[in-house]
Amino acid sequence: MVAVGDEVSTEVARRIALSVQGFGAPHQPGDVRWAIRQAAVLQLDSVNVLCRSHYLPVYARVGNYPRAALDELSWGAERELFEYFWGHKAALIPLANYPLMRWRMRAAERQVWDEELSPDVTAPWSVVAGMRRLTAERPGYVDQVLQLVTDQGPLTAGDASPDGVRRKRSDPDPDPTTGTMWNWQDAKIAIEYLFCTGQVTIAGRRHFERIYDLTERVLPAGVLAAPEPTAAEARRELVRIAARGLGIGTLRELCGGTGQAHFPLPAATGREVIGELVDAGELVPVRVEGVKQQSYRWHEAQDRPVDACALLSPFDPLIWNRDRAQRLFDFFYRISIYTPAPQRVHGYYVLPFLLGDRLVARVDLKADRPESTLVVPTLTPEPGAADFVEPLAAELRQLAAWLGLEHIRVTATSPAAKALARSL
Repeated sequence: MVAVGDEVSTEVARRIALSVQGFGAPHQPGDVRWAIRQAAVLQLDSVNVLCRSHYLPVYARVGNYPRAALDELSWGAERELFEYFWGHKAALIPLANYPLMRWRMRAAERQVWDEELSPDVTAPWSVVAGMRRLTAERPGYVDQVLQLVTDQGPLTAGDASPDGVRRKRSDPDPDPTTGTMWNWQDAKIAIEYLFCTGQVTIAGRRHFERIYDLTERVLPAGVLAAPEPTAAEARRELVRIAARGLGIGTLRELCGGTGQAHFPLPAATGREVIGELVDAGELVPVRVEGVKQQSYRWHEAQDRPVDACALLSPFDPLIWNRDRAQRLFDFFYRISIYTPAPQRVHGYYVLPFLLGDRLVARVDLKADRPESTLVVPTLTPEPGAADFVEPLAAELRQLAAWLGLEHIRVTATSPAAKALARSL
């Protein structure tokens, strides 16, 4: 199919993407709620070599803010966010969007695990494989875990075993398809399934470990009593949220699976929903320079100059779709935390540096907390990038102060790194 609509240059598409995400837009410094609205979804990740990832997109948009404020919005008594799966990943999502997830929860609850998997079930593979096994080997086990949470919650997954039986490290993995890292204990599988179905939710975190409790004991009654949209209505609104957060994108970027989009849909369903939003005038078909696939612009998204300066988490919504980042920024980016050290090119925890409307460098960062030092082990400029040393030095000073680190040490030895060291 030949793409239709007005042609949009890469530069315009890039500025639209940056603008809708809040970069360079007027805002109150430290306005956490505004940053969350712009990002739409905050992906969670356990790596803490610099800072937990969900804090960084807010910082990139509004600068210095107390991380405790985001904690309170996420897990406090007056929470405004909730945790749920984004694609196959977990994320913080505004509570107002909780009713939009109910159809997914119901799909997981209806799933018969010895039959074909419903395309509406987006549980992690560990849950899918685990539930297939538990259904056959331990019927009634999930109900026992739910009863334990009901009687004793809030609980961690480690506390949720009704019989206290845990596999030893020396025991064989019951399902090698999930991999060693994700081959969970049976109680973990059961409680994550209950999380998928909405029967339990994340009450808080202890050292980043999830604490589960009954959903009705955690989320506000008004949210749980809110009218539930139909599945079709929910899907349309989820694609709207993605479109507002992207500004411009292809079907895969708006609602594709495998970590491509905010909220994945089956391909046929995604095409149907996008067609409905095109007919309603909310999505405008366009042809983006260099993109063969049909693209769509959110009808309110505008092209405006962007003069940004920010270090981006590897999981920032602007760049979590690596193929899109390459098209918009000519920036080939892959996270290296799972790459063996000898094969890493740009470092371990590498943050792209956004300056103006371009990604100009890759900055490997580490927080040496015992030494109260922000360390720069690797710094790699992008080919042809304009001089970025002074803005990066200023950004690192602000980042160190925000993290409560007293010093900055550049251990990288590239020419750009040496210039950075002199500027700090």
